Amino acid sequence: PAPRRGCQPGSLTARNVPVRIELPSGTAAELVQSPSGPVDQAPSERGLVVIPDVMGMRPLFDDLVARLAAETGWTVAAFELYPGREHLEVADRLDAGATLGDDRVMGDAAAAADATGADTVGILGFCMGGMYVLKAVSTGRFHRHCPFYGMIHVPEQWQGAGQSEPLDLLSTGDAGSVLAIIGTEDRWTPPDHVDDLEAAGATVARYEGADHGFVHDASRPAHRPGDAADAWMRVLAWLSG
Repeated sequence: PAPRRGCQPGSLTARNVPVRIELPSGTAAELVQSPSGPVDQAPSERGLVVIPDVMGMRPLFDDLVARLAAETGWTVAAFELYPGREHLEVADRLDAGATLGDDRVMGDAAAAADATGADTVGILGFCMGGMYVLKAVSTGRFHRHCPFYGMIHVPEQWQGAGQSEPLDLLSTGDAGSVLAIIGTEDRWTPPDHVDDLEAAGATVARYEGADHGFVHDASRPAHRPGDAADAWMRVLAWLSG
């Protein structure tokens, strides 16, 4: 379907209320089937996986996956980045970033794609989740990739045995499938890193004056409604291709 401007709330039905599922790894995930048609209808032909920010699954993302399903007509899944450690506060999550492993996160991303029941699946993510979207290019499972202010090089505090460099994994897949949403004032994605991402073959949409997290959480001081609406329009159009 042709995307509408922004990601607007849809009316919640029995079909697009988030349902908690468990991926084969044991990781908790949310799944929302397309809201169109009867509840027992087969899943939509397209799916979307959402990787949350460093704070993981919470009501913000329950609402987001439901709205994206209503907006697109696709089946949408999101999963927890820190399974079994959901209680961690932000400082502890930042410190624990080095303990995350690409194999587990990429495995959960692919399993979430399978859970949508769709052959054609896109992926988007925010912050740390955006970093993993860049890495997910290497899996070949997703047809389009949209990281929102995802880290282009692994931050020093997250470097660990299980963490590969995003651009190394990106180089093994189709970098042309990536549309990255970037704020020019974001210290997590400095200009030279963004230049590296473009040089690797990704498309970058830069938002002048925007800071980290300016799209997905309206409660944050960094939120910019106009830029957020424009970013969603671009991302949904990209994923629809």
